[in-house]
Amino acid sequence: MSQAAIFTFHSTDFEVHRNWLAITHSLPLSQWYVDKTSQWTLDYPPLFAWFEWLLAKVAVLFDPAMLEVNNLDYASPMTVLFQRLSVIFTDLLFIYAARLCAGQVGRTHGVGLVQPVFLLLVCNCGLLLVDHIHFQYNGFLLAFLLMTFCRILQGRHVEATLWFSALLCLKHLFIYLAPALLLYLLRVHCLRRMPGGGPVMWKSTAWATAQLALPALTVVAIAFGPFVIMGQLGQVLSRLFPFKRGLSHAYWAPNFWALYNTADWALAILGRRAGLLGPSNSTLASTSGRVQELQFSVLPSPPPAAAFLLTAAAMAPGLVWVWRRGRAPWSAVRGAVLCGFCSFMFGWHVHEKAILLVIIPLTCVLCGAYCLVKRSVVD
Repeated sequence: MSQAAIFTFHSTDFEVHRNWLAITHSLPLSQWYVDKTSQWTLDYPPLFAWFEWLLAKVAVLFDPAMLEVNNLDYASPMTVLFQRLSVIFTDLLFIYAARLCAGQVGRTHGVGLVQPVFLLLVCNCGLLLVDHIHFQYNGFLLAFLLMTFCRILQGRHVEATLWFSALLCLKHLFIYLAPALLLYLLRVHCLRRMPGGGPVMWKSTAWATAQLALPALTVVAIAFGPFVIMGQLGQVLSRLFPFKRGLSHAYWAPNFWALYNTADWALAILGRRAGLLGPSNSTLASTSGRVQELQFSVLPSPPPAAAFLLTAAAMAPGLVWVWRRGRAPWSAVRGAVLCGFCSFMFGWHVHEKAILLVIIPLTCVLCGAYCLVKRSVVD
């Protein structure tokens, strides 16, 4: 990799993760979710904090100064080199998970799809731009999602639960995909129909449910347990769900709320020209691109509950479809894609890069669908 590629542009998220390295390395555990030295406070779940803690053990060999909490906006050449290499190294897990997923697509639809699916996953332009230029660790996180899908497709439901629970404790926004996966696992692993088409009954009393619940609760206990003991669970959750950041991220997702924002802006202009509205006293509007809670000029300002209800309503038909598909394992992947897209369209404070939650698993689904369509045309 050329020197120019290593030291190219990076966004504010580069400083975000440098600051998180410093917090987890230099401060005691009790200060991780309390420290406000930087505006980029730690707001990922505890497993990701521990991930940053591990990275810091290597980062200190490159440049110890990057691990000082007060060194804001620090970006020495060795700091940039380490940050870039850390993403490349952790992408190895994504490459491994992509290979397994491609293999599952091949087993379902034909071995000829293995290589194309693998290449489409690892060469996804959006993922490369977000991780290696904008700078984040989405490849590492999406590897956990792909591993979840792999284990579901293989019928290894307990392992799938373990991978997805770890993912939620790394980045909680993947919870949008949980309804489809939870419903599928409940339908397939915990419930069964009695012979003769009888009512749905719990399998093996509660043992099947415990098989899924125990790994999930264990991961959550490991991640959040220390903060519960310190009495900081509320503080951690307030960092994870900062509703005061406002409806729209500074980098808008092209979703329903973008149309809502634009409609409010247009109505405000028309209202002032028609003399129905007075001049605005605020320099901030829904279209200002500021990451904070703002008031709309004409339309009602939606609360977080409105975004939640719209998202849930949009997901409902897809979840019904997942339930009716019964034991078809690919319905879990398709259902997760649907839930991810609904959250992208109607969720609160959605960043444009959140579409990666949709397009990565959608790659596997569409390649399989292409193969089915091609076969039907040939037949």
